[in-house]
Amino acid sequence: MLKAWLFTLGNEVVQGRVVNTNATYLGRRLFLLGFDVQGNISLIDEVNLVAKYLKIVLSDKPSIIVTSGGLGPTYDDRTLEAVAKASERSLRLDEEALRMIEEKYAVRNMPMTEERVKMAYLPEGAVPIPNPVGTAPGSWLKVGETVIVSLPGVPRELEAMWEGWVEPRIRESFNLKVRLAERIFRVVGVPESSAAKIVKDVLKRYSNVYIKTHPKGHEVLGPVLDVYVLASGGSSEEAGKVADEVVAELVKALTSLGGRITEKPE
Repeated sequence: MLKAWLFTLGNEVVQGRVVNTNATYLGRRLFLLGFDVQGNISLIDEVNLVAKYLKIVLSDKPSIIVTSGGLGPTYDDRTLEAVAKASERSLRLDEEALRMIEEKYAVRNMPMTEERVKMAYLPEGAVPIPNPVGTAPGSWLKVGETVIVSLPGVPRELEAMWEGWVEPRIRESFNLKVRLAERIFRVVGVPESSAAKIVKDVLKRYSNVYIKTHPKGHEVLGPVLDVYVLASGGSSEEAGKVADEVVAELVKALTSLGGRITEKPE
């Protein structure tokens, strides 16, 4: 089975100042793709410490390591420096990454400062991952038998990069037999706090499903939720069948709470 490891990095993560939703998201997505997710390591922003544990995990030759956090412009954003050190590569200015960053700041006629250019330094041989939400590109690096994917720590940036670029490339790069099916619908009139128990109960019955609710309205005065369902299976048909079953269960439970279902988000 393909082995995967997660590194969720940042002082704020280790010290409990933020909830580590990235580990939950990445672990579930990798599991549904067919990976054996063997562990998640949370570390402070310390280059030598991160490089030390990356080396330990690399020695076991997993198929993929995904890091989150530490790609920004500040002095303590040094994840790619740690990746370079662990993989015995140099850190180099990547012209494609620099172009991506320049385009972001050019929209507001903002100059390319040293701190902004810093985000374009990638380990030698890395491919920059586009960031459609933020400014810092990610990094895709092949180290022997292992791919190291490095993504920002901001959840909505990480998720957009994963779903739009990383996951499709993973599917191309690995001989994955698992197939995925996605469904999305909107429910009006049910607060996310009420939907949470329904989602939790459904997930208890399905090990091959990921469900995410995205609030679009006011939790109390005008609740609106976009409900995203991702199911995996041995074939597209099997995955689609599971996804449809889950949607049917969710719709039934949410309408019993007075929810009104629309087919697609506006």
